[in-house]
Amino acid sequence: MKERFVKVGAVSPKIRLADVDTNVKSCIAEAKRAAGLGVRVLAFPELSFSGTTCFDLYLHSALIDRIESGFSEFISATSELDMISIVGVPVVVDHACYNCTAVVYRGEILGLVPKAYLSTGQMRYFDTYPGGVIEIYYAGRETVIDHNMIFTAPFDEELKINVGYSDEGNLVVNTLASEAEIGAKELALASARAISGATGRAYIYSRAGIGESTTDAVYAAHNIIAAGGKILAEAKPFAFDTLAVADVCVGESTPCRDYGDIERILALSEIPDTPPRDPFFPEDEDERREACLDALEIQAHGLAARIERSYSKTMVIGVSGGLDSTLALLVCARAADILGMDRKNIIGVTMPCFGTTKRTRGNAEKLCDALGTTLRTVDIKKSVVQHLADIGHDGVTTDVTYENAQARERTQVIMDIANMTGGLVVGTGDLSELALGWATYNGDHMSMYAVNASVTKTMVRRIVEVCSECDRKSGGVCADILDDILATPVSPELLPPRDGEIAQCTEDLVGPYELHDYFIYYTLKHGLSPSEIYDLAKRSFAGVYDNKTILGWLRVFFRRFFAQQFKRSCLPDGPRVSAISVSPRCDLRMPSDASWAVWQSELDKIEEEEK
Repeated sequence: MKERFVKVGAVSPKIRLADVDTNVKSCIAEAKRAAGLGVRVLAFPELSFSGTTCFDLYLHSALIDRIESGFSEFISATSELDMISIVGVPVVVDHACYNCTAVVYRGEILGLVPKAYLSTGQMRYFDTYPGGVIEIYYAGRETVIDHNMIFTAPFDEELKINVGYSDEGNLVVNTLASEAEIGAKELALASARAISGATGRAYIYSRAGIGESTTDAVYAAHNIIAAGGKILAEAKPFAFDTLAVADVCVGESTPCRDYGDIERILALSEIPDTPPRDPFFPEDEDERREACLDALEIQAHGLAARIERSYSKTMVIGVSGGLDSTLALLVCARAADILGMDRKNIIGVTMPCFGTTKRTRGNAEKLCDALGTTLRTVDIKKSVVQHLADIGHDGVTTDVTYENAQARERTQVIMDIANMTGGLVVGTGDLSELALGWATYNGDHMSMYAVNASVTKTMVRRIVEVCSECDRKSGGVCADILDDILATPVSPELLPPRDGEIAQCTEDLVGPYELHDYFIYYTLKHGLSPSEIYDLAKRSFAGVYDNKTILGWLRVFFRRFFAQQFKRSCLPDGPRVSAISVSPRCDLRMPSDASWAVWQSELDKIEEEEK
């Protein structure tokens, strides 16, 4: 058969959540732009007329009805285009709502294909389609709904489009709303190569992007077209123009023999016999550096979206000269650049008190100056002393009240400065601290957007290291400051210094972060038991920590993890950066009053066996 080619595309229009009018206009504009470039098949992400992250708003008939009428407007407006549009819409049939992919051509709906696999969250507002062909009337037109439909292009009978789960067709269309996170870009490209190579079909991959909610994740609009195991076109994550266009062959093709990508994808879900000590990042140095930069971009784009949608004039952040606030400040600077905002609108606030050292305060001041941000100093000693006196504390005993009074005063200060400047408080706390509960409730635990909430302490260190390297290579002025911050012991600095030096080292109190981050990964990513994690850790950290030390800190981890869940049950919004998040809204649905008796018993058994 003679080969023929068809130009296909994938696009992620900029949307506003639940604003159907705006989104329909945006989709129409993108459809007309693509048609003007000769595109014959154009794929949009799922639920583009509303945004996939409307979540429980899909339980409201007002939104569902407006999407249907908006879809009708889209069909009419694109009826003159000689192009198939593939879009996502919620469709109600007999009181059940299905998340469907609609195939549209010249004013008609060729068919509706419901998603067969729903996430746990989607099952709350979408129903699982029972199967079978149903004739329905939708958006003012007669059409059919079914799982396994193959659409023959009216303009080319050789083009068979598969948007469902059939093994037929020569063009597979996958419309998604998957989040951006470390490794997602590489996995998407590997999947596209694997699917197109193994099946012998062209593949269109369209993802949700700008405008989706950044409450707990960021959406990057990574659109891909692949065929024969090769990437033909790609609109990279966070690209200004999300339209990817390529010519694909509609003739018959054979699968590739190289299934390397499939093997790689399968390998990603396996645990090696001796896992790396840092499981969150690739071991390869170049890949790790790229992953660090990806993490920074995800954090910054999430923050930029929140600043834009909240109409905030400033970003207010407590800067301590420590690692977490350093990364958060770098994220603020990048977010300001994305928005075209003057960095002077970033207000870094240093709040010296009983435990502040010259080294950390100096680094905080130097970094704000180097980044071109505004620096404010608010000495909170008098306020804290007065507060301690007011509640009957002697102001001398260095107990938890003494420490937490400082943390809560700092949060009050930056919250009030944000109010004064029409701004938003950027949180600095990291995933390791949240997992261990090493945060003051309603102190550093709280913010208006927590950019580090899915970044472990070891990840924070690696990202700052890469930022330092990049700054030095580009001739910047931050590298030496960042290097000194990296060399500073991790500390909340809530106890008076000893001879001018930090007196309170966090890892002496709660344990090495590299161990806890390892425990976090295998507990939350893989759901392993204490004994399984212990066996892995002994191999990974052989020669670094002895077995007794590993087991001791593993016990601390599980005890604190369960006891401190109440702090995670009310976390502020923040983007998922890694594969793990402890957001109570979508990632860690854990009761605050759960017992750790089962895990404790297993740890006790391990200790007995080790004697």
